[in-house]
Amino acid sequence: MKGTVTISLNDFEKLKKSQEEANQLKSKTAYTLKEMQVFLSFLCTRSNIEAHVEEFNRQAKSSKIVLSGGRAVIQKTDED
Repeated sequence: MKGTVTISLNDFEKLKKSQEEANQLKSKTAYTLKEMQVFLSFLCTRSNIEAHVEEFNRQAKSSKIVLSGGRAVIQKTDED
């Protein structure tokens, strides 16, 4: 589908700014995910959290934690 849309310059500037904000949020979220994985990996080496991770995975709807070789990885599941 092709077409054109006419919007005010003010609305166009708001649209551009919202895209920049969305990109920043995406970047910050990815960084936070990595930090959480590092923290979970740290906990795995300090205490026995496997039972807690299993319980989290059982209850979680959109992600799961995978423990492998002392590393924790947070994965998105297909369920939404």
